[in-house]
Amino acid sequence: MKLIPLPAFADNYLWLLHDGRRALVVDPGDAGPVLAALQQHGLQLEAILVTHHHADHIGGLDQVRNATGARVFGPAHEVIPAPLDKLVDGDHITALGLDFRVFDVPGHTSGHIAYYCPGVDGAPLLFCGDTLFSGGCGRLFEGTPAQMLHSLDKLAALPGNTRVCCTHEYTLSNLKFARAVEPGNADLIHYQEQCEALRARGEPTLPSNIDLERHINPFLRTRESAVMEAARAFDAETTHDEVGVFAAIRQWKNEFR
Repeated sequence: MKLIPLPAFADNYLWLLHDGRRALVVDPGDAGPVLAALQQHGLQLEAILVTHHHADHIGGLDQVRNATGARVFGPAHEVIPAPLDKLVDGDHITALGLDFRVFDVPGHTSGHIAYYCPGVDGAPLLFCGDTLFSGGCGRLFEGTPAQMLHSLDKLAALPGNTRVCCTHEYTLSNLKFARAVEPGNADLIHYQEQCEALRARGEPTLPSNIDLERHINPFLRTRESAVMEAARAFDAETTHDEVGVFAAIRQWKNEFR
């Protein structure tokens, strides 16, 4: 299998997975890069996986579906252009002969879902939309801090070698914030250096992996003493429970420049 991040807009990635003949694409916000890649590689698009309803994730959906006849899968509790196979937590779908499990991961939007395959060329694969980013997480446009923390806990519990296919190249800005939260985190310092080198060469920082994110992502580390202390330094009213810490860190990130 070949995994390709197709750049779109300013900083989106539309993920294309193919076996040399058949392909699937995730969150086709822009039809142009998808159709061009299919033509370039001589691929037949079999499936379109949608994680949530934002325009930069579904804007090209109708055009891609009409051009390819691909079957569309997406969240049952969000408004996605039909026809659509509606999915909820625990559902399984098959695409390219691979089994994907569906997770409900509300927070960024109320009905956001993610797709997890336990084995693609020897390692698990996660398409997580805008829920988890490398070094960060999505803004809470529709969900609550408690919902987002629960969603991230689900993803953090996946095997450490799970490849994390986020849908935005936000890594450097996320790591700048993460360094403000944990300035002494050696894993974070090293990873930031690696990502800066990748971007200097014009290469994507993604996919990441779950084990790395557990070590460097403040939103997966809200139970760590250093992150808890940083949250209280930002907001002295931060409650000591994990949701309160997460909410403070998320608000700090919203304001961070």
